[in-house]
Amino acid sequence: MKSVVARAGGFTYIGLLIVVALIGMGLAMTGEAWRTTVQREKERELLFVGDQFRKAITQYYDGTPGGAKQFPNSLDDLLKDARYPATRRHLRKVYRDPMTGKREWGLVRGPGESIMGVYSLSKQAPMKRANFPPDYASFERAESYAAWRFAYSEANAPQGASGAAEATAPAPGLPQPQAAPIPASSVLGKPLLAPPAQEPGGTGQRK
Repeated sequence: MKSVVARAGGFTYIGLLIVVALIGMGLAMTGEAWRTTVQREKERELLFVGDQFRKAITQYYDGTPGGAKQFPNSLDDLLKDARYPATRRHLRKVYRDPMTGKREWGLVRGPGESIMGVYSLSKQAPMKRANFPPDYASFERAESYAAWRFAYSEANAPQGASGAAEATAPAPGLPQPQAAPIPASSVLGKPLLAPPAQEPGGTGQRK
């Protein structure tokens, strides 16, 4: 009788261990799914916030009064454009970096240490790898969030803009220049108009 009770107790203990293990696995899977959801939400917020910075910098540059175009010297310049007598704002506030939770951003430098764009300081690898807006298609190849550069397009930047190394690659932003059209003759493989055929012994003129 005692051996039967002992065996029953042993089975109960093993069953309890299995239940505990299953609960632990379920909690781990739930936690991983939660972390994935949170990270994807932060990615969406980073895309929105970064785009707000890019648009504000573009407005600041394009709205330069008078002579040569200028980029802002600080992100605070986007909150209050001192170049105008009346208050003009290009950005509602200096947003926090969703990936780090701080208002500190990496800066894409332009002429004279001005600011052409921003990027996250997070070195974490992105989960999002496709389906970016056209202006940010290059993000598909990014190895970290720091490679998501929200910057004024170099194609429209002033000549001689020599910022830090991060500004050397074409930054996503304004539309890029289109390639020159290919002549129809190159496509067809022959000239559009053939020269008049010469008659034997003639000068090329028709009689």
